[in-house]
Amino acid sequence: MERLNSELYLQNCYIMKENERLRKKAQKLNQENQQLLSEIKQRITNKGGKQSNTNNNNNSVSDQFTLCCSTSSPNHHQSSN
Repeated sequence: MERLNSELYLQNCYIMKENERLRKKAQKLNQENQQLLSEIKQRITNKGGKQSNTNNNNNSVSDQFTLCCSTSSPNHHQSSN
């Protein structure tokens, strides 16, 4: 029984370490996504004066992209430690 507990403990330690690694990776990817979204919005804003008709369509796509990113953010479901 003690051997089984030791094995389970080691597996648990491995899982916690892997979870932390994946959490950091998810945070990094989220930051990259936020930067890319910011660049997209900036490009759309810069084109706003030249293309007023297409700007409305671009804003709609941008809004949808923002909604998608905000609902799938890993920080949204993250618990505090």
